[in-house]
Amino acid sequence: MGKPHALLIPYAAQGHVIPMMELMQRLVNQGVKVTFLNTDFTHKLVTNAFSTDENLNDLASFVSLPDGVEAEEDRKDVCKLAEAIFQLMPSKLEELINKLNINEGEKVTCIVADTCMGWAFEVADKMRIKSAAFWTASAAGLALLWSIPKFLEDGIIDNKGILMKKQMVQLSPTMPAINSENFMWARIGDMKTQETAFHFAIKTNEFVKLADCVICNSAYELETSTFTSFPDILPIGPLLASNRVAKQIGHFWKEDSTCLTWLDQHPIGSVIYVAFGSFTVFDSRQFDELAVGLEMTNMPFLWVVRPDMFEDMKNDGFDDRVSERGKIVGWAPQQKVLNHPSVGCFVSHCGWNSVLEGVTNGLPFLCWPYFSDQFINQMYISDVWKTGLEFEKDESGIVSSEEIKNKIEQVLENKEFKVRAIDLKEKVAVAVGAEGSHSDKNFSNFIDWIQDTNN
Repeated sequence: MGKPHALLIPYAAQGHVIPMMELMQRLVNQGVKVTFLNTDFTHKLVTNAFSTDENLNDLASFVSLPDGVEAEEDRKDVCKLAEAIFQLMPSKLEELINKLNINEGEKVTCIVADTCMGWAFEVADKMRIKSAAFWTASAAGLALLWSIPKFLEDGIIDNKGILMKKQMVQLSPTMPAINSENFMWARIGDMKTQETAFHFAIKTNEFVKLADCVICNSAYELETSTFTSFPDILPIGPLLASNRVAKQIGHFWKEDSTCLTWLDQHPIGSVIYVAFGSFTVFDSRQFDELAVGLEMTNMPFLWVVRPDMFEDMKNDGFDDRVSERGKIVGWAPQQKVLNHPSVGCFVSHCGWNSVLEGVTNGLPFLCWPYFSDQFINQMYISDVWKTGLEFEKDESGIVSSEEIKNKIEQVLENKEFKVRAIDLKEKVAVAVGAEGSHSDKNFSNFIDWIQDTNN
């Protein structure tokens, strides 16, 4: 019987690579050999961001393949990137597996691919390798995609994914209602991009049927009604390095750890943490409104500002005015920041990794979703868990400085938000720490499935 050798394939985006990296860490800790496959572009970003103290298990190795993108700017277009990957990588993946399989004792015995890289399940099926789909976002998001046939049948959308009816939709009788305007593909770019994203979702639904199982980076305690209604989605999360008391890897930018020392200088629960993930982009007017809104709170804040996040920001002496209470960094060690006692709330784009990190640290949220599934995540925070508030845009589509100041003050002054956030944190801690929890049992079964090289 050969040794288990898992080939892990994340989608080429920061929010997908990090949880797949964490899954890799869990697998090698269980004695599973893992080959981690990135695109060439992503591989370079990740390895360049590795710190000098990275200490990876010998069972983990990294390889990369070209993504097929010819024009550099196309990589910022999620649809063009996905299409380029689909055109080139399947054949390249076959070649890579054949190369890896030359060594009889190290043959690839299973493929674990991001659900958004569904073509990999077709390759696995063709090569007779068992496969698992890893959904790195909320289970509700995947349930939404699986409900597309019903939306078509009910006339809520047409065959291009365009909304025909604007209404609240329940995916099951026990699940919270979702605004049809927040369907994931309807929150990505212009109409043409949305149509492309919709057809990509349909293709993904077909591909995932080829996988032997579907695991999800969530917890039964967070989305009980979804997992009850869609039992084929198996929660194994939250997969966070902090749960292993370890360092997170997989970032595209180097972390600025000086902010941790800065946080040490502030009282408990006094700092506003502001971070919008790896995709969000603001124009200069919105950026200025946010800057002024933070200034108006008269509270200390830590603000993560990626170099590519803004267009022509007018500083107008902002740095000087807030230098005593504000700190701006290019990228932060977010799990450590959110775990710091001085942080009082999290102004977030509501990407699923950020949601999990905020929830597991018992923090209330200020929600500012940008695209895709982030609007569903925001709905869970503000309407289901009631651990935060959403910023409202004015008639010109801008979140004003007054709105920012007022909502931050509301969340911090109303202690009920913190009470509910702590309660949710304790519920999720069961998923992480309790033997026999849904996530624990599912992960244990997943390990058994990987280690059984006879099926």
